[in-house]
Amino acid sequence: MAQNNQVLPSKEQTLFRHLVQNYESKQYKKGLKAAEQILRKHPNHGDTQAMKALILSAQGKSDEAFELCRAALKNAMKSHVCWHVYGLLYRGQRNYEEALKAYRFALKLDPDSVQIQRDLAMLQIQMRDYEGYVQSRRAMLTARPGFRQNWTALAIALHLSGDLVGAEDVLHRYEETLRQQPSRSDMEHADAVLYKNMIIAERGDHEKALEHINSIMRTALDKTAVMEMRAEYLLKLDRKEEAKEAYTKLLKRNPEHRAYYEGLERALGLDRSNGDDHEKLGEMYHGWAMQSDRIDAARRIPLDFKQGDAFRSHADKYLRRMFKKGVPSTFANMKQLYSEPAKKAAVQELVEGYLSEEPQVNGGAEKTEETNGSVDGSHKAEAKPKTDPSITWQISVNYYLAQHYNYYLCRDLAKAEQYIDKTISLNPSKTDYTYHMTRARILKHRGNVSSASTAMNEAREMDLKDRYINTKCAKYQLRNHQHTDAISTMGLFTRKEAVGGPLGDLLDMQCVWFITEDGESHLRQNHLALALKRFRAVYDIFVAWEDDQFDFHSFSLRKGMIRAYVDMIRWEDRLREHPFFTRAALSAVRILCMLHDNPELAKGNLQNGESAENAAERKKAAKKAKREAEKAAEAEKKAKAEKATAKADEGGEVKKEDVDPEGKEGLKVAAEKPLEEAMKYLQPLLELSGGHVDGQIAGFEVYFRRKKYLPALRCLLAAQRIDPEHPKSHEQSLKLRHALGNLSEPLPEKAKQVTDSEFLSKQPKDQSIEAVNEEYLAKHKDSASHIHAAVRVRQVLQPESADAKARSVEDLVQSLRCENIMLRQAEDGLAVLLELGVEVEAREKYVQAARERWPEATVFGAR
Repeated sequence: MAQNNQVLPSKEQTLFRHLVQNYESKQYKKGLKAAEQILRKHPNHGDTQAMKALILSAQGKSDEAFELCRAALKNAMKSHVCWHVYGLLYRGQRNYEEALKAYRFALKLDPDSVQIQRDLAMLQIQMRDYEGYVQSRRAMLTARPGFRQNWTALAIALHLSGDLVGAEDVLHRYEETLRQQPSRSDMEHADAVLYKNMIIAERGDHEKALEHINSIMRTALDKTAVMEMRAEYLLKLDRKEEAKEAYTKLLKRNPEHRAYYEGLERALGLDRSNGDDHEKLGEMYHGWAMQSDRIDAARRIPLDFKQGDAFRSHADKYLRRMFKKGVPSTFANMKQLYSEPAKKAAVQELVEGYLSEEPQVNGGAEKTEETNGSVDGSHKAEAKPKTDPSITWQISVNYYLAQHYNYYLCRDLAKAEQYIDKTISLNPSKTDYTYHMTRARILKHRGNVSSASTAMNEAREMDLKDRYINTKCAKYQLRNHQHTDAISTMGLFTRKEAVGGPLGDLLDMQCVWFITEDGESHLRQNHLALALKRFRAVYDIFVAWEDDQFDFHSFSLRKGMIRAYVDMIRWEDRLREHPFFTRAALSAVRILCMLHDNPELAKGNLQNGESAENAAERKKAAKKAKREAEKAAEAEKKAKAEKATAKADEGGEVKKEDVDPEGKEGLKVAAEKPLEEAMKYLQPLLELSGGHVDGQIAGFEVYFRRKKYLPALRCLLAAQRIDPEHPKSHEQSLKLRHALGNLSEPLPEKAKQVTDSEFLSKQPKDQSIEAVNEEYLAKHKDSASHIHAAVRVRQVLQPESADAKARSVEDLVQSLRCENIMLRQAEDGLAVLLELGVEVEAREKYVQAARERWPEATVFGAR
């Protein structure tokens, strides 16, 4: 029978306390030893079994830990320790619902336990159970009202739950309990006061927020935040004269902050969209620009609103100033203006006119050397070698034009290459890699990723200590499928002792950009196993970032960083809007859809879009290389295992060995239920990136394959709202219409009503799907992406028609002659061709036409 109140003798009680201390200090070997000593004499002591289970879980032995904890619960069903540990184990498995139940049961058994109450509260905020979090924080405040963190935490709970009045009242009541004013150096109090002001402002009571901010200005530690908040409130209250003064003070502190200039504009009642205000705006910015020769923002911002001759005149002055100084980032600062064709043309004309000019150096006005020491400059700094102003001018102008013609809105790669070669020949410093990087970018845009990788590596070798160019080089190597070289390049800045080598360290350090680029490179090569493994690693990194909140729920309160904590909570809520998650998730969904369409891909028998004959030829040619690769992989696996064992820490925790380094087993598991696996990646995209058209397109593809036509229709309609002209909208619309017209069994009545009213009723009734598609193709014959969409629809409608395939090949070849086609679109066209399963001759016809357009593109087998 279970012993619910097991009391240990004095010696074992001491051992148990040591056991708890060993766990908290991560001395797991010692903790296990203490647990075994207790269990030898008391084998059914539930609390000891539970603590042992907790240590086993920390060592990665989850199954064993759960089994032992369940045994502990049988032996001590009414032990709060056992239930608390049970909750911790579930929390470690991210099963928050079960963890919450266990915590609540533990709290019933020990209502006064501060630790259980704290863990419960942390789990509630992690799950965004704000109602439960408020209750927990009220209970903790009632139990310990003298502890400031409990007041602050309750205010945060009320704030996040939407009760702004209650949050403000809690902070106010705490201030009333203070017998003496906290010292000015009390950072926790200073941040709590600003947090209170933030809550008042979010309520919309800007008058009260302004009064409050005025009352704390002198004692506040974050002076910049106070000044910014005050200026914002004055502006919203339409007290423009005071707002003008406030923003003027802010600009004196930081004259490069664009938001301050925008605030000053509004305070002066000036509107950039009103042409009548441009003169006054120009005077305002001119006044700020004259305050210092170093200020750039006041000189650059007027280019955003000036037009015509005024723009040309100001751009001329700005560009001449930058080129005389030899600022390499001038183009990066100007390219935003290129969205307006007139400004783009004006800038191009100006800069090309500078090629034949020499810089005008004002005699004696420009400083040729800096002084250091006395005011009269009697102690001169060591003179630095100066570049001839005419050379600096020519380098700057040529470098700008190289970037200008490399930019996608005005791309002329022949001119870009001409200007960058001139820049490099003029450059007196042969160790400056900046210009060589641009040369590599131009080669990349030509499609010559091999030469681009080589050029970027040459640039890297000019400065081996620079991390930026090192990572840029690795990225280019991955684009050229040089995985080993890329890892070696990154290895120059990774920990030498890391388990798994440089790649293991990059995974540990959560280097998302490298993992994503590596996965995309493998996907381009049809290495689906490794590609999916990389994208799953990115997914796991975002899960880890989500779990990392646990540390900050208590840390931020302890340190008093309340505003930053609230910002973090809100950022975490939108975490999966991150561009790298979107890229990885979309690529993973694509792979999983491919596995659904062609399960043979998981066995490695076929590559995507490959015929059986070509597959046999490829396998025969690669047989020897495959055996050698397997031997190398086995040797590497063995070495990694040995190294991992050697890297066990003092607590006995060992780094997990990667039992599937090639990702083949993971691919096979994913291939069993690929669409269910795809939902794991898709759901966050649809929930958090509703305005992202690619997410909606991916959602349609998954739901369509699952034959869930209503969710598929919802994604289609969302995509059409976001971008009505997107080629995929046409493709998916006709695919859905075709599927609904060829159902094996009718839809449920309600689903049929929705599809009829929202979709089918809006389709042209007097035209067949084939006719609609061909009309669409004729209408968009000058757009490669639209041609690809029409060809895919034709393949769905006539999958076995030789005539349809022949016409599709001709249409795809014709798409290469579109005036505005980009290299990436041509690559997409090749992918569409492979999906058709055409003969080698037809494929070669497309490739040959593409080579004529992009003779250097390696993707088309350029030599």
